[in-house]
Amino acid sequence: MNGRYIVLEGQDATGKSTLANRLAEHYRRQGRKVVVMHEPDGDLPSAKVLRTLLKKKAYDLDPHSLVLLFTAARNELWRKLAEPCLAKDGVVISARNWWSTLAYQGYGFGIDLGFIEELTRKCLPERYVSPDWGVILVLDDAERDKRRFGREYDSSKDTYESQCDDFQRAVTNSYYKIAKKYRVPVMDASPPPDELFRNVLKLFMQNAPD
Repeated sequence: MNGRYIVLEGQDATGKSTLANRLAEHYRRQGRKVVVMHEPDGDLPSAKVLRTLLKKKAYDLDPHSLVLLFTAARNELWRKLAEPCLAKDGVVISARNWWSTLAYQGYGFGIDLGFIEELTRKCLPERYVSPDWGVILVLDDAERDKRRFGREYDSSKDTYESQCDDFQRAVTNSYYKIAKKYRVPVMDASPPPDELFRNVLKLFMQNAPD
């Protein structure tokens, strides 16, 4: 199996992007080719257009449409960025994958979980569905709110961050269910970035093949 596909999952403000960049630096220092993706965004014009549709609250898309568009975005990223990198024994680091759709559109908006999984499996390969390494980052509500509201970002215009507290709690709880069903480790995201990076790297190394 070529390369290494790594997924960093969790709600907004849990440090996924910072951690993805730290891991990318680590593997580049080893001389590895690295691709970093932030689903549904990536270094593709098509992905950037889809991200705008998916994130901007003003478009008011139906939750089923969101599922379809997310699947289209990740298919673009996987086929055009991830697979070529993995074929060259590179490292693909993704902040989010289809587990986010289970959490937000499934548990949050009430779309059938089986539909989401079936669609994902029909459109993408098993390598995408079951990453080589994955971790779900979690924070308690108070710390996550502190980080969210401390950013220079207008969350009122965001499709997901503008949702009510009940929606946010449903998503929070969903990640523990997803972790259990798909056997994804859960990690406390409250340590400083350097410590979190070391903790996650240690976790991955413990699961490295012999």
